Amino acid sequence: MIDEPAPAAEQTPSTTREQALAPAFYANPRLLARPILRDCWTLLHPPYTMWHLSYVVIGSCLVGPVDGARLLATLLAFFLAVGVGAHALDELHGRPLRTTVSDGALVGAAVVGIGGAAALGVVGVSRVGSFLLVFIVVGVALAVGYNLELVGGRLHTDALFALSWGAFPVLTGYYAQHERLTVSSGLAAVFAYFLSRAQRHLSSSARNLRRRTSSVTGTIVRIDGTTTVIDRGTLLAPLERALQALTWATVTVAASLAASRL
Repeated sequence: MIDEPAPAAEQTPSTTREQALAPAFYANPRLLARPILRDCWTLLHPPYTMWHLSYVVIGSCLVGPVDGARLLATLLAFFLAVGVGAHALDELHGRPLRTTVSDGALVGAAVVGIGGAAALGVVGVSRVGSFLLVFIVVGVALAVGYNLELVGGRLHTDALFALSWGAFPVLTGYYAQHERLTVSSGLAAVFAYFLSRAQRHLSSSARNLRRRTSSVTGTIVRIDGTTTVIDRGTLLAPLERALQALTWATVTVAASLAASRL
């Protein structure tokens, strides 16, 4: 009697290699037809840029009155420094987003972004006061040091991320608007620090799954005996949904404060 070959094992997400994922949930949107436009969109990190610009608005509008021109100038400076300059440096250091933008273009974007933000700050010194120079110097140092992982990477930490992209925008927005720092601005900065720490924890786990993981295998067994196969999508979904919800929550808080002050 000849034994029949055993049937092939059923292929499931837990037993086959998963497809490569985009480097971020907002990367390479299909609505943008040209690859260079998709790369530029991806480099701007739109959800996170909106999130961190919201901290500027929260700091600026924490108390009134609010000067709309100062607020717009501060927002533009942070968009250039963080949205353009810092993100260009981050891509230059290791290509985490896998864009095709040349190194020269990334360096140019970093110089224009961070340099433009510093120039706006210098112009604002005449209206806000010389202490604004401290914020300019610290901002440039944070943007360059964190994203290029200087000092052996010791500047690229969760704590410095939360200080740089959470607490610092709140304090800068408040000072640029009101020419002083207060207990209330300090407490708002603490809020932004811890919210940014939460963002960092969620986004770090999501990046590890998207960029450094080829597959995930496992099974959830519930008390009633039902099972669910685990793959990357199972783990990514709650992380990225939380990030998207927190982005819109922060933007909404900033918008409500701006609406009440302007």
